[in-house]
Formats: sequence, C-alpha cells, structure tokens
Amino acid sequence: MKKTADLYVRVSTDEQAEKGYSQRNQEEMLRKYCEINSIAVRDVIYEDHSAKTFNRPKWKLYLATIKRYKNKTDLVLFTKWDRFSRNAGDAYQMINTLRRLGVEPQAIEQPLDLSIPENKMMLAFYLAAPEVENDRRALNTFHGMRRARKEGRYMGLAPSGYINKITEDGKKYITFDQPEASILKWCFEEIAKDIFNTEQIFLQAKRKGLKTSKNNFWRQIRNPLYCGKILIPKFKDEEAKYVMGSHEPLISEALFYLVQDVLEGRRKNFRTKSAISEPFPLKGLFKCPLCNKILTASISKGRNNHYSYYHCYKGCNYRIRSCEVNRIFYEQLQKYIPKPETEKIYITAVKEYFNDFNKESIAEKNRVISQLKEFEKKISYIRDLLASRKIEVKDYTEMKTDYDNKIHRLEIKLADLAGENISLSDLLKTGIKNLMKLNECCSEADLTHFRNIIGSIYPEKFTIEEKQFRTARINEVVQLVYLINEELAPKNNGTKKKKSSLSRQVTPEGFEPPTLRAEI
Repeated sequence: MKKTADLYVRVSTDEQAEKGYSQRNQEEMLRKYCEINSIAVRDVIYEDHSAKTFNRPKWKLYLATIKRYKNKTDLVLFTKWDRFSRNAGDAYQMINTLRRLGVEPQAIEQPLDLSIPENKMMLAFYLAAPEVENDRRALNTFHGMRRARKEGRYMGLAPSGYINKITEDGKKYITFDQPEASILKWCFEEIAKDIFNTEQIFLQAKRKGLKTSKNNFWRQIRNPLYCGKILIPKFKDEEAKYVMGSHEPLISEALFYLVQDVLEGRRKNFRTKSAISEPFPLKGLFKCPLCNKILTASISKGRNNHYSYYHCYKGCNYRIRSCEVNRIFYEQLQKYIPKPETEKIYITAVKEYFNDFNKESIAEKNRVISQLKEFEKKISYIRDLLASRKIEVKDYTEMKTDYDNKIHRLEIKLADLAGENISLSDLLKTGIKNLMKLNECCSEADLTHFRNIIGSIYPEKFTIEEKQFRTARINEVVQLVYLINEELAPKNNGTKKKKSSLSRQVTPEGFEPPTLRAEI
C-alpha cells in the first residue's frame, strides 16, 4: 500500500539569510524524495518560526488537524532533524505524541529507524547538536554584549532623546535625537527646581512635543543613562555596577542625583497636583491664614456673572476673590522692582553678597572633603576587620558598597561645588538688566515662566491676612533690592551714602515687609 506523507518546511529569518535554507529549496528536496520512494504528498506545512519550542502557529494547527483526522497520513517529512526541533527534551515528547497518532517523523538527510534502540543515540546527537549550537551562540552573544557594556557602549534600541547611528567603519553608537533630547533635559531641570510636581511637568513636556507614555517617562527620569552611565547587570560573582558610557550625557551627574532626591522626597516641598489655569496664577502658592492649609481655587456662578475665588477645603470657610489676591500680589511685587538710577548700587551690593555666599561655598567644600576622609577611614577599618576575620566577606561587601555609594555622591557634590566658579561680571550684565524688567517679566511671561519667577522670589508659601501680604521668607537678593529702594527713596537731594553699607542691612528671615537692621 502506498504511504502518504505531509511535508514540513521550516526556516527562521537568520537561517534563510545566512545558510540558504529557503522554503522552496526544502520543498523541492522533499518532493523529489517522495517521488523516488513512491510516497504520496498530502499537504505541505510552511513555518517561519524558531525551533526552540513547538509553540509555533503552523505546527499547532497541523497537530490539531492530525488529531481530528486520524490515519489520514503515515509520515511527516523534513530535511534534517534541526528543522523539526532544536530542543532534545521537547523533540522526544513530540515524537511520542506523533507516534500515538500513527504518524512517523523522519528526516530525509538524516534517516533513522527508531524501532532500533541504538538509533536513539544518533537521534539524541542530531537533536542535541543544534541545541548546543544555539546555546553557544546565545552565550557568545551575551558575553559580547556584556563586554561592550563594560567598554561603555549602549546596546539595543536607543532610549527616548537618543537615536541609533552607525559610523563609516560599521561601529554602532547613540547620539541626541532633537527636539526630544532638549525637551527631556528641560524636564530634568524643572523637576530639580521642585516647583511643579512630576505629572505637571510631564503634561507640559507632552505639549512641547515629547512622545512617550507616563510610565516610560517615569523610567526615563530614573535612568542614569542620561547622565552618561551604563548599567552592568549582576552576573555570577560579579556585582552590578555602573560604568561611564561612550555616549554624550544629556545632563550632569549632579543634576541627575538632585532629581532623584526630589523624586524620593529628600528635597520634598509641597507642589500642587491640580491643574493651573489662567484666572488662578497663584494657585498652590499661598496658604490659608486660618488653618495654614494650601488654598485651592474654583469659579462660582452668580446671578449675572461668574466669580473666581481662592478658598480653603471643607471644614474651613476662608475664601477670597482671586482678582483681589492678584491685585495685592502685584502691588507687593512693585516694591521689588529696582530703581533704574541706582544700577551701580545694585552691582556693588550683589558683588558683596556673592562674595559672602562664596565663603559659604568654600566652607561647604571643606565639609564635603572632611566627610570623604571619614568614609575612607571607615573603609580602611572594615578592611582590617576582614583581614583579621572579625567580619564575614558578605558583611564587608555590603558595607563597602554602601560606603562607596556615599563616597560617589560626595565626589559628585564636590565636583559640582568646584564648578561653581561663575563669572560674576557676565551674570551682572544680564541679571541686573532682568531685575530692572521684573514687572515686564511678570506681566508678559507665560504662566509657567511667571510661576517660576514667583518661586524664585518666594521660596516658601505666602499668605494674605486682612488684605496684607505675608510671607515667612523671601529670596535674599530680592530682599536686598527692597532695602535699597526703601533706603534711597527719600534721598533725592544728592546726599551720598556708602554703597557697601546697604548690602549689610538684610534682615533675618521673618514676616514682610522687613525692617532695617540698625548699623553698628
């Protein structure tokens, strides 16, 4: 009786490209074999999936068909056993399944009579060889990628803000993808300011053109790749670590870790989570004078019109018209607009203030250096404990990793402090000019810029009590401007006053308006 066979033709993309295992070639060889051996061809199954498992669409469909229509075929033919499977364990199970259904699998180029027990050893070899080849190729790829990461090369599809490129000699690298890179850099800078919450910054970035989801955005702002670092995952005895990448960093390490501090709450300030709309430019920036909660805002419908209010939450009845709040705020802001005729005084005062601030910066550097030396002593101490076998290797590794991380953070902070050698003369040219236009900036700036200006003037929340503006603290430079304006206001008769003395009249933090400190 003439036998019936189904032909199984399988390729994967890489094999078809590299080894020439085309479907047409396989089918031609199988049909020729059937013709020579007088075997009737019932069906041809074409597959383009990997042979690592039998979870292949066409094979699953074929298996369901032969289960439904038993005894319709005697053989399933393929060119080699690696066309059938590259996993020995799965292959044995599938062979048993096919035999129970009355179908005998056979490779025409590697024929085996499986009724002979010794041939099962050859079958194991034919099945194991491709599996070993796959595993070796995967291991070589893994080690190659790990070596590339250790050399600072980023592997895989470039993250948002970067794009994959290839040099003329075939080397792959990533570089900035504009304008997305600029938008992401802006996001890091805004988060570090801690004025808007992260969700608001994400929404603003989307309006600017950022193409990413919220979940991806959270992963991006946590990814050290943007400050130039590549993660080397843990493998066997090697601990996970970061290395400096060969790509150009989008932001500095100092900015990246500052953002992480904000996200983890180490620099947490209250930031309103509600949307900011045009009638309420001060929403989330000032507190209730009765219960000290941050005020919210809403619009009420009257008989003939709509009225906007800043108000407290349930349980507190405080509310105030938004137009009145905005008027009081702008009146207060007028006090801090410098007088054009006193520009030289401002320059002298700001220089003196900067020099005083620089002293604090030097003191901070000394504190950081002292902390670094302390951690180095601790590492030396635990190394001695390990050498004398007073602590376990595991404990030593954990403590050293913790100290190394703290040292790394301090080194970044030290480098950031060392980089604060600002050219004051260049800053004064633009800074004083901008101070002179404070009123223009607030009236003409967009809502985001306007709130940034407010945040720089008032580091803490303010309140309005009995129609009077109150705040716990104000930016020291702006406070200095106010003092100079107050001091010089009545002196229009040419009376001279030592410029440097004005810069020493900044009062301690307290309620506004500040009072002048008596000169000593």
